[in-house]
Order: sequence, then structure tokens, then C-alpha cells
Amino acid sequence: MSTTLIVNAMVLVLDEAMTVHEPGWVELAGDTIVATGPGAPPKRDCAAIVDASGCLVMPGMVNPHTHMAMSVFRGLGEDVDDRLYRYILPIERKLVTPEMVRAGTALAALEMIQGGVTTLADMYYFETVVGEVLDRAGLRALVGQTLADFSPPDHRDFAEGFARVEALVSQFSGHPRITPSIAPHAPYSTGLAVMESIARWSADHPGVPVQIHLAESDAEVAWARDTHGLSSVEVTQRAGLLKPGLIAAHCLHLSDNDIALMAAAGVGVAHNARSNGKAGRGIAPIEKLRAVGVPVGIATDGAMSGNTLDLFSQFGPVSMFAKLLGRSRKPMPARQVIRMATIEGARVLGLDHAIGSLEPGKQADLIVLDLSAPRLHPIYDPYAMLVFAAMPTDVRHTMVAGTWLMVDRQVRSLDPQKTLADALQIASGFRAEIARIDAGQA
Repeated sequence: MSTTLIVNAMVLVLDEAMTVHEPGWVELAGDTIVATGPGAPPKRDCAAIVDASGCLVMPGMVNPHTHMAMSVFRGLGEDVDDRLYRYILPIERKLVTPEMVRAGTALAALEMIQGGVTTLADMYYFETVVGEVLDRAGLRALVGQTLADFSPPDHRDFAEGFARVEALVSQFSGHPRITPSIAPHAPYSTGLAVMESIARWSADHPGVPVQIHLAESDAEVAWARDTHGLSSVEVTQRAGLLKPGLIAAHCLHLSDNDIALMAAAGVGVAHNARSNGKAGRGIAPIEKLRAVGVPVGIATDGAMSGNTLDLFSQFGPVSMFAKLLGRSRKPMPARQVIRMATIEGARVLGLDHAIGSLEPGKQADLIVLDLSAPRLHPIYDPYAMLVFAAMPTDVRHTMVAGTWLMVDRQVRSLDPQKTLADALQIASGFRAEIARIDAGQA
């Protein structure tokens, strides 16, 4: 088994004690972390020694909610009020194909590797294709087949949607890095009866995580109230889906009772601060959620909504929105933000036993950041530096399961030029369709 020593680095372990070794070292054997420590490492016969002088080593980051294929929608119709119904949904129904999903997912994977994200949860269409791309890219992921009632591009009815879920589970069950998932789009876009069917299916497949958009919009809240006399969370509970391991994205419009129900049920939350803020939808009560034991991870949402898929651009909004709500510097301190981006995000996905911290026995998922940029110095608090000053371009190396996906900013697991060319070819088709829509010909 090959062994690697990373030496002379500032090491953020992200264990319960928030251990920092400065300088420190990390020892790896195959795909597993063996040990970390301060100063010089014990003498070992190692296949590789990585000198990380002037660098910081930390766990790879976790993005618990995104729509990777939608990277090709980035920036489309930004200043058009009705862009969802004018452009996005018509283009999805007409042009979202396995080829489009393959190209968009690869572009997103390239961006995430370059930005230090090593694990993600995706929900979209043609998810077997998503899983195949992520497998080749070397990332760790939950891949969730979306089920919805608004004429999605890959299933005509829920029976066909369930068949796609079954195919996804069949293809990826037991995969060391890719976990199949079922993803009802949202309560309002599936309905109570279908949610109940998904809950029964989920009970029969306990190893398959469930992802859902929850309490995201005023329209969803109104639907739940007017149709069922309940909150969105209460509808989800009635359906039997509010249960341990549910990954709930957004969670903006929550009552204290909703939060108590989520805590009692063991739900995890994916917080999309930048996307929510950009849409003017509000600020999720993440401090209330975390105070009662609900794990919260930091997510990007899709590039259509938040534009960028790197977590560094999420950190400032996560911290500052909480500070604005509390009218104080105290809410959401920097070290808690980084915990949410690593070990707590892993907990949201049910993977904290395997990733999220640099502890012995865990998977060797880590990133190395170059600290040479002037904007990073002086470093009084490494967590504050990461939250308020670091950028994706500071990530020098990215590793998943003991394999370097990027070394010295050169991605090894994908062809960057081909990835970009394929995505731009898809975008040219989108541009032509937008022109037809604007001309009234679509």
C-alpha cells in the first residue's frame, strides 16, 4: 500500500477539539488517513513526501446541495423577471438530454475540483449520467434522481421517474464514492400522495438517502397552508418523509415548531445563502437550527441560481447574513462556518464517519491551499482568513480517497479544454433557443 507524508504545513484537523498543527504533518496510506501531528513527522519509509511549506492542509469541502448539469445555465436571463417560465423551463423540456447533462456536470466537476470541493450532493435529471461523470472525475457524491410533476425532461410520469431511481440504485449501489439517492423536487411539485409513495419506497431502501427542496419560497408556504392547512415541514412529516437522514435544501420559511420537528426527526439542512440572497427569498434561521442539534452544511445550489459552485464565495454571505439578523459580530463565527463546510456538511450527508475531518481511519479527502497571496496576511485566525479572504484559486492540490485530482492547479482527472469546449457547444444551442423564444417562434 502506497504511503504519503504531507509535511511543513499548517494543518486544520477539524476534529471536536479544532486541533491546529502549525507546522504539522499528515500521513496517508492508500485511501486512508493514518495520523496527523505537530512539528516533524516520525521517521517513516514513504513512497511520497509532499513539502507543503507555506501552505494550509484541511479536509476537502462538502457541498450538500447543487444541480451540477445546470452549470450551462449560468448567467442566463439574469435581469429577466420571469426567466424561469420564459427561458429555463422551456429550455429544460426541449434541450436537457443525457449529452447536455454530461457536459454540464463535467464543467461543474472541474470547477469544484479547482475550488476544493471533494464531496457533493446533486439532484437533477439523467442522474446515471451524472454518476458516471463524477466517477470518472474522482469526486465523492450523492447523486439524486429528481421526481417532479412539471413535465421534467427525463420522465413523463412518476412511474417512469421511479424506474429511473431504480436504475440509478442498481448501477451505483456499493460504489466506494458514488451513492445513489432519490430526490422528490419539493412538496408542492410532487404532492402528498407521491411523497407518501416515496416514503414507502424509502422505507424499503433504507440505504438510499432522500433529498428535497423544503420551505424555500412564499409560494410553497402558501401551497402547504391553502391545500393542507399545514406548513411545508408538517406536510413532509405527514407524508412520512421527515425522518433521519433527510437532506432538506434551503429551509428559509420555518416556524419554531417546524424547527423542533426537524430536530426531533434527525433532518439535515443544506444552506444556500448566496442563492437565497440573490433571489431575494430571505435568510434561513441556521443559528436556531444548529442550536437544537440540526446539522447544517453550506451549499452552492445550481449555477443558474448562485452562479458559482465554489464554497469560498458562500462563506461571507453565510456569516454576514447571520450577523445582520443578530445585529452583532458574534453570530456565526468563522470557525463554525468552516465546520459547516467540512465535518458538519459531511454529517448532513450521513458521511461524517468517513470524511469531513483529518482524523485517523477516515478517507484521505483533503485540500492544500497556497498561502502566498498578500490578501491572506497576516493570519491571526486561519478560520477567519478562510471565510473572509481565501479564494478558489488559492487551492493548489485536491485529493479524494488518496488520489490527487489536482496537483499544482493542474486537474488530472478531467481534460479542462475538452470540458469547456463541450459545455460551450451546449451553450450555443441554448443561445439559439433563447433567440427563438424572444422572436416568438419557440
